[in-house]
Amino acid sequence: MIRNAIALIAVIAGLAACTMAPEYTRPDAPVPASWPTGPAYKETGSDKTGAAAADLDWREFYTDEKLRNIVRLALHNNRDLRVAALNIEKVRALYRVQSAVLFPLPNAAGSLNEYRTPSDISDKGEAANVRLYNANVGITSWEVDFFGRIRSLRDSALEQYFATEHARRSAQIALIAEVANTYLTLAADMENLKLAQSTLTAQESSYGMIKRRYELGSSSELDLNQARTRVEAARVDVARYTALTAADENALNLLVGAPVPADLLSDSLTSIAAPRDVSAGLSSEVLLRRPDILRAESLLKAANADIGAARAAFFPTITLTTSIGTTSNELAGLFKAGAATWSFVPQVNVPIFNSVLLWANLKAAKATREIYVAQYEKAIQTAFREVSDALARRGTIGDQLAAQQSLVDASANTYRLADARYTSGIDSYLTVLDAQRSLYAAQQGLITTRLVKLSNLVNLYKVLGGGQ
Repeated sequence: MIRNAIALIAVIAGLAACTMAPEYTRPDAPVPASWPTGPAYKETGSDKTGAAAADLDWREFYTDEKLRNIVRLALHNNRDLRVAALNIEKVRALYRVQSAVLFPLPNAAGSLNEYRTPSDISDKGEAANVRLYNANVGITSWEVDFFGRIRSLRDSALEQYFATEHARRSAQIALIAEVANTYLTLAADMENLKLAQSTLTAQESSYGMIKRRYELGSSSELDLNQARTRVEAARVDVARYTALTAADENALNLLVGAPVPADLLSDSLTSIAAPRDVSAGLSSEVLLRRPDILRAESLLKAANADIGAARAAFFPTITLTTSIGTTSNELAGLFKAGAATWSFVPQVNVPIFNSVLLWANLKAAKATREIYVAQYEKAIQTAFREVSDALARRGTIGDQLAAQQSLVDASANTYRLADARYTSGIDSYLTVLDAQRSLYAAQQGLITTRLVKLSNLVNLYKVLGGGQ
């Protein structure tokens, strides 16, 4: 009988090899197959020069050694990334729990039962104390996954585990890009601070010269006050950029998770080695390799598996409880011949009166799948827009940077000529002030444009899935 029970368990377990989940089909990407074209994308039409971002390790992409060291510190210390890694461990454990339910889990138990039989109900008319020792090995309420309900739940847990892993990779990509952008922003603000300080020194010198000319009667009080306004404006910028650099450094320390050593910081963008260029390829299918899109697809697959579990709930559930052991009224007699015992208790539960609840669960599971379909499609659309924006910026930033450099050169010549005309008494000091303001604004614009160029490389690498 025991052999027959074991054989029946093996046969039923072998039959439980399929699920009732719908066959998964990846939704079509709701974006064009190729990247946008036009004047803004002039450098991306046949872009085959750069490496594929997803295949390029971040250590190869970032060529600046100081930045690489800061990224290493961030990957080791950042608390958000640490939480993402711990979430993986948590979901992996939950998946193992769900997988273990598929198989019978034997357990061993020993017990002592002692009870007293009163004399008025005893067969012998005398009170008696009965003591029984039990030792057995068995399976308690194992559900045979005949219709694939548990197997579908296991598949759902597996996809949720994959989604958590993709989320960690996505968090790492975002962290590396944010560290790089904050590092570049700090360098740009420090360069702006140096520019403001040098401008303040020059304005104070000009103010001192005009003050002497005013005292000698060669300059008007208007010229003196105009010069003073430029001095005070420069002082405002010095204070503003001093605060900005402090805030940038605090932001970088938070991302890294520890104070960044001062020798790893750069005080200008020109001292930072530019990252490598990357290629977007000719097809938008590269977006399917992004971890956030893979995460959205894993959640969609999990929802698809949940439909299988909801469908299987309509069918009977089969549970088995078995045990094999020995019983004796003496501890020493547990292992003697003739003390063996066994039990085999199959149970079938058929859902009859809860069909309304089961139908509601199935409809909810199907609606959840459609929600994840929409979220998956939205993730692809968002990714396409991010890459397109980065490509548009890359296609125009070269011209913008060249024009900004020409503007700085022209503004510097204008200021030099205006100052010479004022010194010669040909023109008023207002012309000099206008030229100074234009030059200062052009120099700030050049720093900003250089920052945009470097940040665009970082962002393009990020949105193409680089940094894993």
